Order: sequence, then structure tokens, then C-alpha cells
Amino acid sequence: MEVASLQTILLFMSFISFYVYIFLLRRKPNKIATHGFKSYPLVGTLPDFLLNRHRFLDWTTAILSRCPNNTAVFRRPGKIHGVITANPQIVEHMLKSNFDNFPKGLRFRTLLEDFLGEGIFNSDGDLWKIQRKTASYEFNTKSLRNFVMENVAFELKTRLIPILENSARNDTVLDFQDILERFAFDNICKVAFNVDPGCLGGDGTVGGEFMRAFEDAANLSSGRFMYALPSSFIIKKFLNLGSEKKLRKSIAKVHEFADKIIRTRMEERSEKKDEDLLSRFIANTENSAEFLRDIVISFILAGRDTTSSALSWFFWLLSSKPEVELKILQELENIRLQNGKTIGDTYSFDELREIHYLQASITEAMRLYPPVPIDTKACNKDDILPDGTFIGKNWFISYLTFAMGRMESVWGKIVVSISLRGGLKMGFGNKKARLTASVLERFGMDVVMEKGKCPEYLLSLTLRMKGGLPVKVKERIV
Repeated sequence: MEVASLQTILLFMSFISFYVYIFLLRRKPNKIATHGFKSYPLVGTLPDFLLNRHRFLDWTTAILSRCPNNTAVFRRPGKIHGVITANPQIVEHMLKSNFDNFPKGLRFRTLLEDFLGEGIFNSDGDLWKIQRKTASYEFNTKSLRNFVMENVAFELKTRLIPILENSARNDTVLDFQDILERFAFDNICKVAFNVDPGCLGGDGTVGGEFMRAFEDAANLSSGRFMYALPSSFIIKKFLNLGSEKKLRKSIAKVHEFADKIIRTRMEERSEKKDEDLLSRFIANTENSAEFLRDIVISFILAGRDTTSSALSWFFWLLSSKPEVELKILQELENIRLQNGKTIGDTYSFDELREIHYLQASITEAMRLYPPVPIDTKACNKDDILPDGTFIGKNWFISYLTFAMGRMESVWGKIVVSISLRGGLKMGFGNKKARLTASVLERFGMDVVMEKGKCPEYLLSLTLRMKGGLPVKVKERIV
């Protein structure tokens, strides 16, 4: 039996090798995909996907830029069939005009379920609507806006600024991406859960174990989308092997932290009258402990990773654009003079609205390096997209904000150069503007990287810099 089994395996492997040789190496891809992804018999786009998944964003951006409508059909084994787009009209169709036809879908939810559970970023239908309504109400209250500003001011004055001052005095290299992540993490925990983890306390290295666990959980969970065989992670998970073993350990640490927050808030519920976001969910006795944990994790992801990602790429871009930095400093100086402020004073909401050039510069950095570079939905029923592309029931549809910011058809010739133009006057988070203004007024950042070389990105649930953002901090002469 053992010899027969071995012969069967060898025969099967020989067949696979023969197939790969005949169909992948000798045959040309379908001509239908001249302006899209190359498609091979039976395996679809799998060969090119395997060659380029390590540079997925650059690869898909190049493909979509050559397509007439910046949209292409994508298919590979395992019923992975869908549309990838950088067309703004299609994105509007998905997220607004025909929103109900494009939920996150079973595949998306299954791949991220271990990490995000049923949190707002991994739920559909009524469950999503309830979370969105509760969160929207809380974050739109005046009291919360004031609370956000107070917390940002506290973190800046007592934690971030002293760390930067100490680094400047000792001429040390800081990982500014890590510092920004800690700053954002402390803030979201205070605002959403009324808990201060003090992750930026001391020398800025507190809570390192949780930070690493959270990053690993996000990276490994998003990595499931890049598996050659879509369901192979289930086998690795069942056998507790490789990346799935590491993911399980990371998620356990993240869950432990979230559960501790929930226990603390429930114990203090009778003593504290503060109606933070978590308290509003706790007040609904139908919400289980597991569901509350999912909410905590989702808001940590939203509050920590998106803010730090946006500002890390902004400061890197700004380091090569001294003329833009000078204009930002001049704008801040003018606003201080107009309002009788000195460096170190807190900016009010109204004053932040006047900082147009800085806001526009951050927004421009987000065009090139969006915190969430790709999002994926499912199609409930057959549909015709605005550009005429057909999408079938149960297909996926992914829109690449990373690619959209680089489409010449949308932005014109400017996309060929990485620059900060500062020409857009779009609304933006006041927290990011206040943090950036407070840092830039007092410190200059020298990026310790090869000049002219773009940092490698780490494609996770958000767009992070691989290896961080090493900087040397210099205090400005005031």
C-alpha cells in the first residue's frame, strides 16, 4: 500500500508539472486581457498574482493605469472572481448609489473574523448600522470634541513634546512611526474607552508587547488575502502551523488587553458618569462580552493605525520639501500673531479651521499614501457598473485608493511626481492638524534614510512603513 501510495503521489506531481509547463510556460495568456490582468487557462491570473503579491499595490496600480476605465476583471482558482478598480464613479456607485448591493461579504468577514470579530469594520446589515449609529452619535457631540482636544493637548504637553526634546538633546534616532502609533493609541483609548494605557509614557516604550501583538495580528490577518489557495489558511489554522500559530498567539494578547479594558469600565460604571463610547455599548445588556471586545479592537484599529499611517507618510514627504515646510511655518506664525498666541499655546477649533495650507498638505500626502489603501466588498446580485463593466453575483469588488491617487485620468500629469502641492482645501481631522502644527513649530525632522529613496510599505489593514520612520529631531530656535 505504501508503494502504491507513493506512486500515486509521484504521478499526481508529474501531472501538475506537465500542466504548468504546457499551459503556463508555453501558452500565451488570453488576448482579452490586453489592457487588464493576464489570464491563463484554468488558473486565471494566479501566476502573475504569485509573482507580484509582494508588491500588490504597485502591480495593480500599473495594470489599472493602462485600462481605459481604470478597471479590470480579476480571477483565480477557488472561486476568486471579481473586479478591481480605481474609477471614482464606480466607487461612488458602490458606497453611495447602490450601497446595499455591496456588503463586506462572507469572504471578507471570514478572513478577518478571528481578529476583528463582529466589530464595525467586519460586519454587515443591522449589526453594522447599530454600531455606526451609536459611534456617530457619540463622536458628533460637542462634549466629546472638547474632550478630544483636551486629551490631545495633554498628550502633547506631558508626553510627546518631552520625548522629542529629550531625543533632540541626546542626538538619538527615533522611530517616529512608532511614536505616532503610541500617541494615537493613548488618545483613542481615552476618548473611546476612558482608559489611559500610558503607552507613550516615560521614554515612549511602555506597552511594547501589546503594540507588537496588535501589529502582528493586523499584518497576519490581512496576509490571508494573499494566499495562493484562498482556504489554505483554514488547514494551517487547524494544524496550528506557521503564520496561523503566530496569529493565534497575537490575537490572544490583543483579546487579553481588550477584555481588561471592558472589565475595568464595567467595574467603574457605577462610579463614573462619563458617557464614553464603550459605556454606551455596555449600557445595552444584550451586547455580549465578546461583542464588546470586538468593538474595542475595531476602534483601536481605527484610531491608532489610520492616524499614525497618515502622519508618518506626511512627515517623510515633508522632509524632502523644505519649501512646503517653510510655507506651513509661515502660516502657523500668521495665525499665532492674529490670535495673540505664542508657540506652545493650544489651538482652538476655530483657529484650526484657518490652517488651510497645512490641512491641504496632509490631505495631499494622503492622496499618495492613503491610510487604508484598498477596500473589498462583495456583490449581492448581478450589476452593471457605471463604466459598463459587468459584475456577477458573489463576485468581489476591490477599490484601490492607493491607485486612485495616482491615476493620470483623475489628477492629470501631476501624479508622475511625488510632491506636496497644498492646493486642496478639504476638511480633515483636527487632531492630526493640531499634532502636526505643535510638532512642526518646535522641531525639525531629519529622516535617516537614503535621500530620494521611497520607504518600502507594509500592506496590512492600513498602509505602514516597513521598518518604521527613523528620524533625528532638532529643536527650532524660537
